[in-house]
Amino acid sequence: MPEEISRRHLLGRTGAAAGLLMLGARRGAAEAPAPGAPDAPAPTASGGETPSVLVDLTRCIGCRACVRACQSANRLPETEAGALRTAGAGASQTAGTDAPASWPRQELAFDLWTAVNLNKKKDGNGRERSRFVKQQCMHCLEPACVSVCPVAALYKTEAGPVIYRAERCIGCRYCMVACPFDVPRFEWNSGLTPVIGKCQFCAQNRLFRGQGPACAEACPTGALKFGGRNNLLFEAHARINARPETYLPHIYGEHEVGGTSWLYISDIPFEELGFKRDLPKMPLPALTWDVIDKIPAIVAVLASLFAAVSLGLKRGEKSV
Repeated sequence: MPEEISRRHLLGRTGAAAGLLMLGARRGAAEAPAPGAPDAPAPTASGGETPSVLVDLTRCIGCRACVRACQSANRLPETEAGALRTAGAGASQTAGTDAPASWPRQELAFDLWTAVNLNKKKDGNGRERSRFVKQQCMHCLEPACVSVCPVAALYKTEAGPVIYRAERCIGCRYCMVACPFDVPRFEWNSGLTPVIGKCQFCAQNRLFRGQGPACAEACPTGALKFGGRNNLLFEAHARINARPETYLPHIYGEHEVGGTSWLYISDIPFEELGFKRDLPKMPLPALTWDVIDKIPAIVAVLASLFAAVSLGLKRGEKSV
């Protein structure tokens, strides 16, 4: 009898846990911040459009002014001018007067929310082609990270940016698994306090006050342009059509995973510059809920199966 009760309790708790997980995820994802909170929604850019940034890779010179502006605006660890967070070791090295092409590579980290690196690739004729590429959170229009976060630590504001609320985070790191661009970074040395780091689109300290992101404002060459998404898409298509011999007929982020707030145009194929090209056009949360919605049915089937097996074993014991 104790064994039978234990099985029943196990099945009941499994079903209840799955139901609570689904309910909590749905409630958390839909929950809005309280009025007046730091992450309260702000007016969107340019006539109600989603705030976005157009990145023209043909104009980027790799100066990393955007990186330094990001660190300053978001109170991230700063170093002297020209100091760089290198890939791997996490140490800082000073670029000095060397050209950006010789600077060490950067990697996104919980306290480094944007990185600029030189990507090189040889074409079919053996000629080396290279471009500097800025990397940060893409701020998906329908973010997968938000859909999987069970406590709404990641939240998509009504204005558009996807922000992180550290006070809610439980350190499950589902966002790191779900992100199609491998952006969120975890602070492994934070002890019992989980910390995820990613670009906030300068939402709390600039966007909600009517300013664009610091990185776009700091760019000296116009490689970064802030504005409404529809306007930027129009401009991107105009640049491509005006110079078809230069630009590829593709705006990265226009359709990938349902669209993103960061848009890229380039004269070199994106896959040669490290961009993912095997991404679906369908928003990933739609796929997430397709799976989650099947959980109750799966639990019910497993519960019935376990009950049948338990009943069969019990009858076998009685016949013996």
